[in-house]
Amino acid sequence: MSEKKTTTRKDDDKKAMINRLRRIEGQVRGIQKMINEDRYCVDILIQISAVNAALKGVGFSLLEEHTKHCVAKAVKAGDGDVAFDELIDVIQQFSK
Repeated sequence: MSEKKTTTRKDDDKKAMINRLRRIEGQVRGIQKMINEDRYCVDILIQISAVNAALKGVGFSLLEEHTKHCVAKAVKAGDGDVAFDELIDVIQQFSK
């Protein structure tokens, strides 16, 4: 069985990220309500765009954290090639 990787985060950072995700969750529920209420398509699309931007923001924050901490740590430990390959893969996946 493969070992699950983890990243320890500061409580303040974790709390901020969870709060951002909860706001996004609320926005998604709002979009569902808009659709139920037959709201104007453009208004719904604007909200979807806002959710996408918010999720990208969370993703970029995680990507920055991963690069500054996890990748840097791997480079120092001599595992830089593996970490860079993983980073490139995740950037490609994230930018789709």
